[in-house]
Amino acid sequence: MSVKAQILNDIKAAMKAGNSFERDTLRMINSAFKQIEVDERVELDDARIFTILQSEIKRRNDSATQYKNGGRDDLAQKELGEIEIISRYLPKQLSDDELKAKISELIAQNSLNGIKDLGALMKLAKETIGSACDGKRMSEAAKKALS
Repeated sequence: MSVKAQILNDIKAAMKAGNSFERDTLRMINSAFKQIEVDERVELDDARIFTILQSEIKRRNDSATQYKNGGRDDLAQKELGEIEIISRYLPKQLSDDELKAKISELIAQNSLNGIKDLGALMKLAKETIGSACDGKRMSEAAKKALS
């Protein structure tokens, strides 16, 4: 079952269970999918859906930070709750040790050295690791490994 189909099924389940927060969050995500499909006239595959989910999580993390800085903990908690729901549909995230091992492996396989090769390493890492790690963590691990 595709991730998109799973989200649609979970919207129905949340409606039956009366869980309006989860239903509304999943509807927002589904709406983002539909908007991209209409704008670009494409059918989304799971890889693209994972990218969209990661950007939605990033957007909500930024919002939660802003709300906390503004003293609106209630809104920050809402954003964090949405992140929790969205995260269920991403692949299992790599631990720090697994990420470090993958980055080191890519550096060794491609004879990369020095911070000048950061761009090449990030391109390889995004292709290899994909949505199993967010870009910020991947970038931090790559910078540490190259320096």
